[in-house]
Amino acid sequence: MKSNTRKLVFLSLLVAQAMVLSWLESMIPFTPGIPGAKLGLANIVTLIALSTMDYKSCFTIVVMRTTLTSFLFGTVSSLLYSLSGGLLSLIVMALVLKFLPKSFSLMAVSIIGAIAHNLGQLLMAALVIENLNILYYLPFLMLLAIPTGLFVGIVTRYLLPYLKRFGFQFQ
Repeated sequence: MKSNTRKLVFLSLLVAQAMVLSWLESMIPFTPGIPGAKLGLANIVTLIALSTMDYKSCFTIVVMRTTLTSFLFGTVSSLLYSLSGGLLSLIVMALVLKFLPKSFSLMAVSIIGAIAHNLGQLLMAALVIENLNILYYLPFLMLLAIPTGLFVGIVTRYLLPYLKRFGFQFQ
């Protein structure tokens, strides 16, 4: 019982931290010349969750983060794009970590997740506007996903030992 309470508190803290990171990110002037491009700071939380919790908890964190953040700081359309990108990113990173755990570093997994996030958002946009030509935008977003995913991976790599040292490991 005590372990479940500790896990629930950790999950709630991760959701809250992801929301704060999303809010902070909206305050940072990041204009790489690509409309809609973001740093993806909230993905730090997703990667930490994948490294410390079960898949069901990770799914809960992504859905709660994107839903609450969209309602508080965004719009209904931002919910669609955030949820599609976040879930595809989560699925792809989870598959890479499960089936190829020794093949990719945490930074590489993060870059792969950033690319999947962009792909998920573009596929949702293609569904909304009913035009696949928006996928021509993907190579530019993929190039930007490399440094942002690398940054997220590096931050996560340095945070994980501290979390595990204090017993935040629920897998």
